[in-house]
Amino acid sequence: MFKKFAFAASLTAIALSASPAFAAGEASHTVNLKANIPTTVFHAQPRDPNWGRDETMNYNLVSGELSPLSAIYDIRNTNGSVHAYIEGGPAVLFNGDATQNIALTTTLNGVTLTGTPQEVVNEADSTPGVGAEMRIAAAKPSATQRGSYTAVMPVVFDAVLPVTP
Repeated sequence: MFKKFAFAASLTAIALSASPAFAAGEASHTVNLKANIPTTVFHAQPRDPNWGRDETMNYNLVSGELSPLSAIYDIRNTNGSVHAYIEGGPAVLFNGDATQNIALTTTLNGVTLTGTPQEVVNEADSTPGVGAEMRIAAAKPSATQRGSYTAVMPVVFDAVLPVTP
């Protein structure tokens, strides 16, 4: 009888001591944070921090055109003007077949961007800072241009010192 009691008591002790271990749990989650605080002298960044992640140009079945994209960029240079260009020249939508490329036209503050730096904000406007619209429009796809297209378009902004005569 004593052996049965000792065995039952030890099982009870094990069960009770293990119960809190199974009842109490732990959950964790990692939060990655970042912050971008631009300098007061020069900056050029989209007002919407999510702009440029994965933008979609929707196809209109009636007109046969892709919808344009636009975003406002906050641009400032307290010591001159701001020039911009597309690294590698104007971008295209690509589906894996270079003969099927769809041309993209990108304007910033009304200036069409190419592979050559051009003034997009003059010195007078860039000193206090300006909100400038970037607009990306695709050429109308032909009847043979079908499928999934992508593009990568690195836009470079240059702070240009004033030219003194």
